Amino acid sequence: MSLEAERKARPASIRVWHSRSVITPPADAPGTTIIAGCGKLGTALGERLVAAGGRVVALRRDVSSLPNAFTSISVDLTAPIDEPLTAADALVITLTPSAVDGDYSSALAGLAAALPTPPGRTVFVSTTGVFDGWSGRQPITEDDIPTGETERSQMLLDAETAAVEQFDAIILRPVGIYGPGRDFLIRQTLSAPTIDAGRITNRIHESDLARALETLLTMAEPPRVLHAVDEEPVALREVVDHIASLLGVTAPSGDGDGGRLHGNVFDGAALHALLGHLDYPDYRAGYDELVADYQRGA
Repeated sequence: MSLEAERKARPASIRVWHSRSVITPPADAPGTTIIAGCGKLGTALGERLVAAGGRVVALRRDVSSLPNAFTSISVDLTAPIDEPLTAADALVITLTPSAVDGDYSSALAGLAAALPTPPGRTVFVSTTGVFDGWSGRQPITEDDIPTGETERSQMLLDAETAAVEQFDAIILRPVGIYGPGRDFLIRQTLSAPTIDAGRITNRIHESDLARALETLLTMAEPPRVLHAVDEEPVALREVVDHIASLLGVTAPSGDGDGGRLHGNVFDGAALHALLGHLDYPDYRAGYDELVADYQRGA
């Protein structure tokens, strides 16, 4: 069955996202932005904000690898923050579950308590993992409300709820992030004996995701929820075969399920309209570049 036929065969369930009031827009690009949990994505965003003339305050446990252009503060968000944080025009939260020991509510409450005033705008970077176990319509859009079908999806949904309650946050849900230094699938293509060939993959390049974050911080009327996904969801088989051809190796075989398509498909129309275009609209644009970089560094 084709990917398109698989989408049409899935049950439909129309749900509506109940938005809160429109966020008060910043007058321009934020002067000071706090990035909580500043990893690779936060760094990519921060560099864009600094280049635009803004100030970035980066929070994470180990700040040794962060750019000198950032004001970096070593903070463990699983514990109370001893020193008050600076006032900020914007806040971007890019915390992984491991960074907060799965307890987003306490971490976000502690972050809010350490701020002298609420930022004018907050973006919480969640994940489309909130739809793990989803049995509703496909492709999934921002109008679909996740229902927490698995333990992980419920944890992520609770995190989104806490971010909205504490900061009136915009929710950004990326799919699988890839880009420079994120070479897992290349290594899997080279070494894995088998792959889950029929799993539908959705991805977003780190560069396009950083652009989306910057846009959400600076636009006048941002959406309350945004899914970040490129223009071409495809089966893992197709992506791995392409990477293998670039590497000149034999692709791993399927895992024996006949390549039956399974998994979620996300509609990225809202993101594409917001950005106007993606620098990396599909896996070919991204992995052609990543494989070339990988080979130069091998």
